[in-house]
Amino acid sequence: MKFLKKYQHTWIIPIYGILYMLAFQYVEQRKVPVTVIHMKIDDYIPFCEYFVVPYFLWFGYIALTVFYFAFMNQNKKEYWQLILTLGIGMTLFIVISILFPNGQDLRPNLTGDSIFIQMVQHLYRLDTPTNILPSIHVFNTVACCVAVFRHSEFHSHKVLLAGTGILSVLIILATVFLKQHTVLDVVAAFALYLCCFQLIYKPKTVQAEPVSYTHLR
Repeated sequence: MKFLKKYQHTWIIPIYGILYMLAFQYVEQRKVPVTVIHMKIDDYIPFCEYFVVPYFLWFGYIALTVFYFAFMNQNKKEYWQLILTLGIGMTLFIVISILFPNGQDLRPNLTGDSIFIQMVQHLYRLDTPTNILPSIHVFNTVACCVAVFRHSEFHSHKVLLAGTGILSVLIILATVFLKQHTVLDVVAAFALYLCCFQLIYKPKTVQAEPVSYTHLR
C-alpha cells in the first residue's frame, strides 16, 4: 500500500497508454482514403537500412526516460511537465489522424538478406505507412531530450547528455532515412513540440496593475 500511495502519480501512465494504443489501433486499421504526403526533398534522401538500429532504440529511450522521471526523480513538477507534454502531443496526433487521414508512398522495395534489411522488413510489417503527420517518433524524442537536458541532476553528467543528444539526432534522422516519414512530418513534430513547450514549460507572467498615485496628492 505504501508503494501504491507513494507512486500514485504514475497510474496515469498505464491508463493513458492503454487508451492511446486502442485509439492508435483504430486509426491504423480503419479503411479510409488518405492524403499522400510527399515533398520533393524526400526524393533526395537516400534509404539507409542501418538507421533501423536507432529507430528501434527509440522504444527503450522513451521508456527509460519516463521511468526515471516517474520513479527516480524527486521533482514532481518535471515529471508532470514531461507526462503532460507527451500526453498532449500524442492525443493531438490521434485527433489529426482521425480528422486528416494521411500517409506516404516512400517505402522502397527491399532487397538483400542482411540483419538490418530483415529488421526493416519487420518494421514495415508492424507499422503501416499511414498516420504519419506529425511524427510521434520525433515528437516524443524531442520531448524526452529536452526533459533530460533541463534536469539539473544531469548537468554534470556530460557523457550522458552527449549520448542523449546523439541518440536523439540519430532517431530523428532514422525516420526519414528509413522512409518511415516525410520531412514535413518531422517539421510538424517540431512545431507541435514548440507549442507544447510554450504551454507546459514557459512560466505565465502576470500583468501588474498600474499603480495609482492620485491618493498621494
